[in-house]
Amino acid sequence: MHKIISIFLASFLSITLCAQELNCTFTVNAPSVTDVNKQVFSTLQSAVTEFLNNQKWTELVYADNEKISCNFVLLVTSVENDVFTCELQVQATRPVYGTSYTTGLLNTRDKKVIFTYREFDPIELNTSSYDSNLTAVLAYYAYLIIGLDLDSFSRLGGTAAFTAAEQIVNSCQSRTNDAETAGWNMALPDNSTRYSLINDIMNDSFSGLRDFYYVYHRLALDNMAKNVDNARAKIAENISILRDMNRKYPGAAFINAFLNAKNDELINIFSKFGTSEEKKNVHEILVAVNPTLVERYNLILE
Repeated sequence: MHKIISIFLASFLSITLCAQELNCTFTVNAPSVTDVNKQVFSTLQSAVTEFLNNQKWTELVYADNEKISCNFVLLVTSVENDVFTCELQVQATRPVYGTSYTTGLLNTRDKKVIFTYREFDPIELNTSSYDSNLTAVLAYYAYLIIGLDLDSFSRLGGTAAFTAAEQIVNSCQSRTNDAETAGWNMALPDNSTRYSLINDIMNDSFSGLRDFYYVYHRLALDNMAKNVDNARAKIAENISILRDMNRKYPGAAFINAFLNAKNDELINIFSKFGTSEEKKNVHEILVAVNPTLVERYNLILE
């Protein structure tokens, strides 16, 4: 599906430089902020949209129809002396082969996004120094999305992109601004920081979950149009990795991220189709991993 061509093919260099990876929408909402010129939000929205979509993040080449669809919604809760306090909702999807259906890769809410921005400040990527926390957060999620997309097409295919995200985390943990550092460190008890997620992904102990990520997308979903029973069975046979990982690392950020993107889809797949044994097995595993959603998971058995 991805036709990945090395950027080092010099004869195509002038073309490949235009082949960015992301097709993003970026929306700024600030309903409760009243003492700021609203034009700054429009300027920020346009600048970030251009940055995400025009930046060349990797050396891979994506055709226009292969670009990763993603949606960023920045909820600004306050602005004081050019310091923005925000939450950021990030979603990304990829198409399922042979269908018009798209499946979620990422659906996360970052509650610790704080940055300094003055209208018309340049938003530029400097991988040697992430001076702007806004740029750092955007780049982190760009690499995370690309890594997840690549992992869904080949086993551990997103490692290089995840490494870039990890480097951003390492760089930003040393910030002197405590407010900006909050989203990058490991101190939050609910494992909700950017550090927690990329640390899980890059930890060899979670390689089994990354492998399931590939099996789920490439070997199961991408074969649904060809043989729905075999594809569904492939998920049912391998989903136990979620329970196994949760027993070792309860509440791990990577497990939560997977389910946040896949809960509705799993319920939809196994409530409509599947043997009674598959339904029972998948239901038990999901409830064991996330008992707070037991009422939703019960739909699988109805």
